[in-house]
Amino acid sequence: MSDVNAKIKQQISTNKVVLYMKGDAKFPLCGFSGRAIKLLSLCGVKDYLTVNVLADEEIRQGIKEFSNWPTIPQLYVNGEFIGGSDIMAEMYESGELQQLLK
Repeated sequence: MSDVNAKIKQQISTNKVVLYMKGDAKFPLCGFSGRAIKLLSLCGVKDYLTVNVLADEEIRQGIKEFSNWPTIPQLYVNGEFIGGSDIMAEMYESGELQQLLK
């Protein structure tokens, strides 16, 4: 598990915005992941890393333990866990997400 944690830490420390999701930005494989991509797009975010958890079972389980959050997608900004698509939507509605992603 420490290899997975090291991989996750490397991903979130070397990319300003990381979205762990099902599928990828061009082809989300669940509605929640699609919603997260749409919210990032609405905030004008163009440069971010997506990690398809369906392609790597270790990451799929590891990210849930790493963040202590049971669901996917998961958004990280500047190395900090933000939340899933519901939290992203609430933050977007309040304007917090736009501020965070400036």
